Amino acid sequence: MGALIAENVGVRYSLRKGMFARRDKWALRGVSFRVEQGDSFAVVGRNGSGKSTLLRVLSGVFAPDEGRVVNTLGAASLLTINLGFVQHLSGRENAIMAGLLQGRRKQEVLKRIEDIKKLSGLGDAFEDPIASYSSGMTGRLGFAASFYYDPAVLLIDEAFSAGDDEFKQKASALMTEKLQSGLTFVFVSHNIQQVGKLCKRGILLEGGKVAAEGDVKTITSAYQESQKQRAATQREASAQKAG
Repeated sequence: MGALIAENVGVRYSLRKGMFARRDKWALRGVSFRVEQGDSFAVVGRNGSGKSTLLRVLSGVFAPDEGRVVNTLGAASLLTINLGFVQHLSGRENAIMAGLLQGRRKQEVLKRIEDIKKLSGLGDAFEDPIASYSSGMTGRLGFAASFYYDPAVLLIDEAFSAGDDEFKQKASALMTEKLQSGLTFVFVSHNIQQVGKLCKRGILLEGGKVAAEGDVKTITSAYQESQKQRAATQREASAQKAG
């Protein structure tokens, strides 16, 4: 069986400090874990913890500055709100481009395009430039364009945060169906309810490092405790400032 493996992954950004000086900031550092074939794996953490950066490293969009990613499973599809969309192109054109960028043959892409349109629920807006889309519409297109190309690994970045309740239910049902069929996926989110429903294992990221790893109950409990401690610290700081 194959696996998706992160070994001591580190990603560094160079930030401007003043007019001439620059400093390095580590978005990820020393991140290691293993996703087995058929796993439903969660990456949880608050905003700014490095979740989306990690997903882009796993997909190959970013190359790590330290460590490495080993993928013996096959093609990985990144499902994110923007999915590299071109604003002046229509939803249809962007969906076709997304398939080609994932290495699909043009014939296969064109065969699936009407299914993508139907799943997105965009109707006639599927033919409009996505510059006219709301964030929810863009997210729905991103989900549909990624989902229908049957990748070996699906990497999901807050996919269900976009769209109305009907679409979220449809997307969740499709993901549950894929999970039961043995699809390997990594789900990045801070929505504990969705994580608990869809995933079996995962990690908690804090400050770009792995703070907890284990079954989904372990990591969601660790995340909730971290949030409580952070809220208590903020209240204490506010009280001291007010005093």
